[in-house]
Amino acid sequence: MRMLMLGAALMMMTSAAITFSAMADDDDAKGAQKLAMQGRDDYWHCLAREYSRDSNQGLSEQDFGRSVAGACPSERQYYRVALLDYLTTQYPNIDSGAHLATANRAVESAQKDIVTAFIKHRPPQK
Repeated sequence: MRMLMLGAALMMMTSAAITFSAMADDDDAKGAQKLAMQGRDDYWHCLAREYSRDSNQGLSEQDFGRSVAGACPSERQYYRVALLDYLTTQYPNIDSGAHLATANRAVESAQKDIVTAFIKHRPPQK
């Protein structure tokens, strides 16, 4: 009887630990997702400021692309790291190199999108 009660107590404690662990993992994932989204937003806002600079008006597509690639280094790095952390938390069994490649593609995509917007919205050449 005593062993049965001890077994039941251990099972309840294990169940509680697993439930708590799952809740903590869910909180970690939500926190990582929130930081990744904040990093994305900060990077986009910085790129938007870069886009709006008066000094960019006469730049060619290539020159503006180079300017954007070098702009916002701290925001870009924060976004990359936060996204990498989120992907690692969300998909722990996938190789970290694949997560880094995904984060790098997200940064490149943001840069490409801002260059595309620049080209589409600049006044025609005379």
